[in-house]
Amino acid sequence: MVSTRKYPVGIQTFSRLREEGYLYIDKTDLIWKMTKESPFVFLSRPRRFGKSLLTTTLDAYFKGQKELFEGLKIMDLETEWVSYPVLHFDLSGAKHLPVEQVKAELVRQLAILEKDYGSDETEVSPGMRLAGLIQRSFQKSGRQAVVVIDEYDAPLLDVLHDPERLEAAREVMQEFYQRLKMCEGMIRFCFITGITKFSQLSIFSTINNLTNISMDSKYAAICGITEEELATQMAPDIAMLAREYECTPEEMHAKLKRLPRCPPMSIIPSVC
Repeated sequence: MVSTRKYPVGIQTFSRLREEGYLYIDKTDLIWKMTKESPFVFLSRPRRFGKSLLTTTLDAYFKGQKELFEGLKIMDLETEWVSYPVLHFDLSGAKHLPVEQVKAELVRQLAILEKDYGSDETEVSPGMRLAGLIQRSFQKSGRQAVVVIDEYDAPLLDVLHDPERLEAAREVMQEFYQRLKMCEGMIRFCFITGITKFSQLSIFSTINNLTNISMDSKYAAICGITEEELATQMAPDIAMLAREYECTPEEMHAKLKRLPRCPPMSIIPSVC
């Protein structure tokens, strides 16, 4: 069986996916709508649900990389394609690390962004350096910054049952995130994603305008693949697979529905 389309197995970078011709299930109309409704957005989803792909799509969109979106739904919606300074953090590398190394990972990612926007030796903590980056990117570009944080909870998940280590990690992350509220006027859009929302840890207590869309039905399909998308955007692939296994597309669709699924969100650990 020869496939006419490439599937992005293990690829979570939107630009690579589009440039190398991989199949993309078009979510860009929902992304456009989300970025217009609230300046600060939080989304939780289980692992392997496409959160990282969503963050890299936002990265490309806010950098004004219009060429990557040709043929997608957003082309009928977006008319400006303004390029904003994007501060993109991926905290997946902070899993399983002691608090000192969590702070070091934040500093490492901040240093990469400071190559473009400069640094200030008086900024001694990760939060202070984040605030400095937001301010300098605003001054340098004349446009508000966009902050994207993927897997914000990665440093916390492994220490939930260790009160001392959890408190130490919480203090580091709270100091980092609280700067977002302080810099609100210089932020065009902020997107934070993770597996769960730790409301009792007060990490986001200072961000009182953070909109949680995790259970909002309007955005239920912003990650993952729905049955409708399976039947429409992936219809040619299902038909080809059906020919290989000598059955109808309808029968193949039913077989795919019976495959093992991801755990329901209700069993994801939460301290909300």
